Amino acid sequence: MLDYLTVRLRIKGKNMGISSALYSGVSGLNTNGQAMSVIGNNLANTNTIGFKGARTIFSDLLSSSISDSSGQSQVGRGVGISTVDNVFSQGTFESTESNLDVAIEGDGFFMLKDVGNQTPYYSRAGAFRFDSDGYLTNPEGMRVQGREFDTDGTIRAGDPGDIHVADTGLIGGSVTSTATLNTNLDSSEAILPLGGFDMSDPNTFSYSSSINVFDTLGSPHLLTTYFLKTGNNSWNWAWSAEQEGGTILQGIGSNTLNFTADGVLTNDALDPPLNTVGTIPALDWNNSTTPTPVEITFDTTQFNSASAVISQEQNGFGAGDLIGIGIDPDGIVIASYSNGEQTKISQLTLSKFVNPNGLIQSGRNLYSATAASGPPRTGLPGPELGKIFTNSLEQSNVDMGAEFVKMITIQRGFQANSKIITTVDELLGELINLKR
Repeated sequence: MLDYLTVRLRIKGKNMGISSALYSGVSGLNTNGQAMSVIGNNLANTNTIGFKGARTIFSDLLSSSISDSSGQSQVGRGVGISTVDNVFSQGTFESTESNLDVAIEGDGFFMLKDVGNQTPYYSRAGAFRFDSDGYLTNPEGMRVQGREFDTDGTIRAGDPGDIHVADTGLIGGSVTSTATLNTNLDSSEAILPLGGFDMSDPNTFSYSSSINVFDTLGSPHLLTTYFLKTGNNSWNWAWSAEQEGGTILQGIGSNTLNFTADGVLTNDALDPPLNTVGTIPALDWNNSTTPTPVEITFDTTQFNSASAVISQEQNGFGAGDLIGIGIDPDGIVIASYSNGEQTKISQLTLSKFVNPNGLIQSGRNLYSATAASGPPRTGLPGPELGKIFTNSLEQSNVDMGAEFVKMITIQRGFQANSKIITTVDELLGELINLKR
């Protein structure tokens, strides 16, 4: 028969094993409860733009050693959460009506900064808009970062900065300095004397065409060119323009236009060829603007067809109102004006991390860099950092079906661990009843 001390030690050992099982069940409840919180957060954000779902990784806790007939064995002490990983898989795109909505295909993040704070934040949510001060921001007012363009259309060197449209009103005009006239001159026209030219008499010239040119203030002026056939395969040209106040300026072109027998404009061995380029001298428009000469390129043919203007181009433009701002597929913010001009403002910059799982969530669809994520690689959109899609938003990458399946397994795990606790409670009750 067992003595009193032996029975007491054996009861104590059983009590300790049962207590360990109780705490294992508690750890299961806590861990599965936290996992359910992760699933709940995923499902709550199924409609959050640019949201990246998370998953819970479980791990067993350190086991304890027990003595048995074979020596030493180990008994587990429960379960814990190893980590909660963000899943940075690509979300699907939704087409939108806003030309300031952009989405990223790839691993990059938009870069944003808060007003007065130089700490960068990173986001996949591209629902942008301009605030009252002309800054491109996200819905929470954080400013989107990009690289500015110079006035000549080249991108500036240096670190990214706030994307800002400084001039939200008029854009100034630009003076005309070059023009190109693409016309056909009818080879069957009669030969006319050059000395008899009179712009008011259509019988003294063969054909005429007009084009708007602009002075240094962006004011338009009508410039008319006249063509006179002065010989076989040979033409001359004249011009006229009207000053402010009604005075007509006019002159005869100094160079003739010579054509081959096939009706093609010949090229002299000069630079520029005299047959293809002519210059109208600096014109005083009588309105306090700076006189600027206009260089005309004649892209002209002489075929047996009615004289006609095929196309006309000139490099000047008048002042214009800002009518819209958009983002093109290269991530370039472009301002459009009523005069047809477009100005490049900035280009979005993207950032990429070696270990995106090391980023920490900062709320408002934002992430912050950490030592675990490594420093960002920041640059312009492209194959490495990601491609930009305009009029699009990236949707949440949460798969509702998969989340519900996980919810069922977590629920079963929670129920099983709660059953452990109730069962251990019954066992402890039985143990206490041994004294009866």
